[in-house]
Amino acid sequence: MTDWLTDARNRLTEAIARYRDRVDFLAIRLEESQGTDILLRGGRLETLSESVAIGGQVRACHKGGWGFASFNRLDTLLERLEEAIAAAHLVGDDETLLASVAPVQATCTLPLAGTDPRQVSLSDKKALCDHYAEILRAVDGRIATTMVRYGDSTQRTLLATSEGTMLEQSWVDMEMRFAATARNGETVQTGRETTGSRNGYEDLTQLDDQVRGAARRAVDALSLPSVKAGTYTVVIDPILTGLFVHEAFGHLSEADMAYENPDLLETMSLGRRFGPENLQIFDGAAPAGHRGSYAYDDEGTPASTTQLITNGVLTGRLHSRETAGRLEEQPTGNARCLNYHYAPIVRMTNTWIERGETPAAELIAGIEEGVYARNWLGGMTNGEMFTFTAGEAWMVRNGELTEPVRDVTLSGNAFKTLADIEAIGDDFYWDESGGCGKGGQSGLPVGCGGPSLRIRNVVVGGEAA
Repeated sequence: MTDWLTDARNRLTEAIARYRDRVDFLAIRLEESQGTDILLRGGRLETLSESVAIGGQVRACHKGGWGFASFNRLDTLLERLEEAIAAAHLVGDDETLLASVAPVQATCTLPLAGTDPRQVSLSDKKALCDHYAEILRAVDGRIATTMVRYGDSTQRTLLATSEGTMLEQSWVDMEMRFAATARNGETVQTGRETTGSRNGYEDLTQLDDQVRGAARRAVDALSLPSVKAGTYTVVIDPILTGLFVHEAFGHLSEADMAYENPDLLETMSLGRRFGPENLQIFDGAAPAGHRGSYAYDDEGTPASTTQLITNGVLTGRLHSRETAGRLEEQPTGNARCLNYHYAPIVRMTNTWIERGETPAAELIAGIEEGVYARNWLGGMTNGEMFTFTAGEAWMVRNGELTEPVRDVTLSGNAFKTLADIEAIGDDFYWDESGGCGKGGQSGLPVGCGGPSLRIRNVVVGGEAA
């Protein structure tokens, strides 16, 4: 990658000085990125590309109104500044309220523990995808179609603000996704796996067992009975816990969601009890080594760790500088944008439920009839309502795992489900496979994790009784 960002520092400083007095707040973010995208579907190569992008964005705030412009040529910076400032003046009719943060001048590089994917040839990355596609196909003749996707992205950004921040950051992110669909007559089942890393390319090269397991689950599910639909006590594994805490609760903790919805803001009142005394939920970019980790967010706010739920009570939420200012709370360093085409919005980073004290193996004890579910195939949320599909599941009868079942979907209300947590396991797992979507910005790297959970009164969809 070039040193154009370093050369641009003087131009940004001059531009900020020229325009800062025309608005309440001004920020310029420059970005250089390069990446690889490979997609194999059904034995056919659909995507094989390497890309380099250079661009930037301007954000201006005047009387609470925001103007935004993005660009691909640095020589158009002043024009874009004029556009953003004009837009801010057009819509601003209130008061600019931004939580205070100290200006920062720093260079932060997220180190790799292993090989940088830029040092690996496109042909070698393609060969890795071919290898995994062959593993998926070779599991069983009933595998009807397969999918392997590889992606890596290297980003380097420079942020300058009217408050004196000049911040350079860089990082590398990698991800692979696998899917196998098995067919037997009219019965179709799918197994999926996703993994990601910010540590090194090697993390993606030792996945044979994981890939084979996805295909094997799809084949095995063809002969399984469907679960009988009903309401059960359910035990979920740490991967499903991570999905739940991110999708069903984490988004509700993003303060822009609450700030723009008075009913949700009332529901998410600090001090309200949502779960048992032993429930602790966190989000933060400060813990190192995860896909949602960084030093500063895209507004220059330092990374932190926010305890969202303390002893079952809501004690925090996630903020940008604006939401923190308007709600009179502290900024948390959660303003993030996917790339220079988008303005930063409030996003999760690494979200987790803290481990409990119940031995994981004992979570099914005493359940007369229930379900044990692990891994995930997909899911959706709508406000506080959620539906997730488990990757694997077994019936629990009289405190013992019995027959495996398929087509297990778990549905409910996030707040009621938190209140219905009966026990929290002493195990824990970090899932680095997340790519979060919000506000049109999909695929933002995040981490999520947690222990196994035992939850009563979960609606399980399947075959009608």
